[in-house]
Amino acid sequence: MLTKGEKVTIPQEKPCILLEGAGTKLTSVEWDGHEDTASSTTFTTMAENIIVKGITFKNTYNDPYDLSMVNLKQAVAVGVLGDKTVFFNCSFLGVQDTLWDAYGRHFFQNCYIQGGVDFIFGTGQSIYEGCTLRYSYGDYATSYNYGYITANGRRSADDPSGFVFRGCSVIGESKAYLGRAWNAFSRVYFVDSFLSDVVLPEGWWAWNNVGHEENITFVEANNKGPGADTSNRVPWLKKLNGATIGQLPNISFIDKGGWIQRLPIAY
Repeated sequence: MLTKGEKVTIPQEKPCILLEGAGTKLTSVEWDGHEDTASSTTFTTMAENIIVKGITFKNTYNDPYDLSMVNLKQAVAVGVLGDKTVFFNCSFLGVQDTLWDAYGRHFFQNCYIQGGVDFIFGTGQSIYEGCTLRYSYGDYATSYNYGYITANGRRSADDPSGFVFRGCSVIGESKAYLGRAWNAFSRVYFVDSFLSDVVLPEGWWAWNNVGHEENITFVEANNKGPGADTSNRVPWLKKLNGATIGQLPNISFIDKGGWIQRLPIAY
């Protein structure tokens, strides 16, 4: 396996790059940044029209064998700050704040994302298709009763951002919320996905937005698995019926203008 112990950044002035590894088991980029979101990233892409394929990105700071809770800190594996960015067959490994889906339109396909606290977070406008989301604290699990898979930061009703998970699998150890509302208009969809029993029965948390849940858009539709039972979900989970289920976001949520259809590689 080729492992690169280095912090890597694609700056804003370097668009239109294809970054391709030999596969997630053969190509890995690792770094141990921590404390601050922006400065802790192992890999950051700030430019437009970036394609990344077949690479593992890992933040190694939160040692899964260190059981001291005081050492668990923000340690981002990847920060995606540029528009029109895609990841195919990549892995994102961390514990807290693994994937910073920050700004812009993004497409993640057949990726593996692992963490324990808000491990997919930000204000990106993104679709995750066929991805595996693995909730895991490693050996920290004995110190935590539950964690959070997503923390979407959508700020207003006019904000186009949101996370859409289609055909994904949610697996792991212990228990986790599908998401918590980082900002007042947080928006997350889980559709046609497998939800294991790692998902807590209530499913979601309003966090600092208790009392304003009407502004939050958390949606589940056509999911399967022991964690897909919504009978004990929070009462403000958005309910869909036959008339509204067709309004679920599809690829046009991020592909207005057809940029995904014009990608120079097959996906």
